[in-house]
Amino acid sequence: MFNTIRTRLVVSHLLVILIAMGLSGFLMLSFVEQYFLQLTEDNLVAQAVISVQTLIPNASLNVETPPSSYQALNDITQQSQNLILQTENTVPLTPGDLSYLSDESLQVGAQLNTRVRILDAEGLVLVDSWEQDKNRNLSDRTLVSQGLTSDKYVVEVADTMMELAMPVRVNDRVIGVVVVGQPLNDLTAVIRDLRQRWIFSTVIAVLLSGIGGLVLSQAITNPLRQLTRSAEAVAEGHFDQPVKARSRDELGRLSRTFNEMMQRLHASRQVQTNFVANVSHELRTPLTTVKGMVETLREGAVDDLEVRDRFLNTVETETNRLIRLVNDLLILSRVDSEGLNLRMKSVNLLLLAKSCIDQFAYAERQMVLDGQEFRVRADPDRVTQVMVNLLDNALNYSKGPVKVSLCRQGESALVQVRDEGIGIPAAELARIGQRFYRTDKARSRSHGGSGLGLAIARALVEAHGGQFWLESTEGVGTTVSFTLPLDLS
Repeated sequence: MFNTIRTRLVVSHLLVILIAMGLSGFLMLSFVEQYFLQLTEDNLVAQAVISVQTLIPNASLNVETPPSSYQALNDITQQSQNLILQTENTVPLTPGDLSYLSDESLQVGAQLNTRVRILDAEGLVLVDSWEQDKNRNLSDRTLVSQGLTSDKYVVEVADTMMELAMPVRVNDRVIGVVVVGQPLNDLTAVIRDLRQRWIFSTVIAVLLSGIGGLVLSQAITNPLRQLTRSAEAVAEGHFDQPVKARSRDELGRLSRTFNEMMQRLHASRQVQTNFVANVSHELRTPLTTVKGMVETLREGAVDDLEVRDRFLNTVETETNRLIRLVNDLLILSRVDSEGLNLRMKSVNLLLLAKSCIDQFAYAERQMVLDGQEFRVRADPDRVTQVMVNLLDNALNYSKGPVKVSLCRQGESALVQVRDEGIGIPAAELARIGQRFYRTDKARSRSHGGSGLGLAIARALVEAHGGQFWLESTEGVGTTVSFTLPLDLS
């Protein structure tokens, strides 16, 4: 049930709403209940004080009734909720004697069920506004016994009634207790109504949050489903199912990044496929030639010395070509896997360039070296391989002089090889340096290169931390440039 993100999102969303509504409802109802209970207590204190002061003028109370209590009582009076005390001939004959309160001429009434009872020091009820407990001894009640011994007053809250017992003193002697009670029916009704409203609002909030959670989870899980389907398609080799990125949020950026990754994987796979095809073609041609000549020699051509020497010379040439191809592929493989071990040292670049040019002393064209003497941090064998490759290309595609220039460029050495050859068409310039790519497609591979020379040169230069680029104008010539880090030690 909880194994999908959508389900977990909706359930967690609803749980958060339920917890939030539960806590808010509990705190609200508790606050309202405490507020009304405190208000009722203040009103009872005020009614008790007024009752005692009205019925027992010479009595004293050890309680300070704040003005707010009187104001609350006045509010109750205005709403016909105050205690109405009517007394006739209530002057006590003897101080501390409460027997006069039981006189029939004393009438005590209360509106809205407010109950006032006055008890003597023995717990005998002398006055009851509800006329239920008159002349009844209530000394066994905890509220009465605590009220007679209390300094100020005691409050007792039952399920449906709040009662307050306040001791009455005359000349610092407790002569009785006044018990004032107020039913909590109104408070109970208010709390019940608030609880019903809270339950109703919680149900509405849960429904709305459930709908919102479904919409939100749909907005989140739909792109994830598309990503899953596209990823499964890529795993199966299909790159034609891009993810629709409609939003600018994290999911939208993830979708766009996935599409870019898929395009790069597709391009990489295409390059890999082309690479395997080119390697197969490059290997098949010389191997087929060698196999055919060996079969011819085996069939009797070995007896003809002239044919045998020519065939063996061709076999040797094709074998050397295979060795060069395998070595080139090995270098590219090491570069791709970052397994190319460069023996870095301080190298005099001017002397290295001279030694490379000397290898082409047999060439009939002029080769010019122009540059200052400075040192670079590089692998001399790999740099020699790069420069020999570039010089060989320049001589093969140019009928004029070849110029090699060296100069400083910031913290790097700039090497440039210029020729005055046929140049490279602008449409093909961007592809120069790709593996197995050659501009002269009609040229025999047995006489030309395999198309790996510039790719290897670029890879070796970049392995040194340098840059490699070409500039060419068709019919004018080509300039190949690369940089190497200077030895600043």
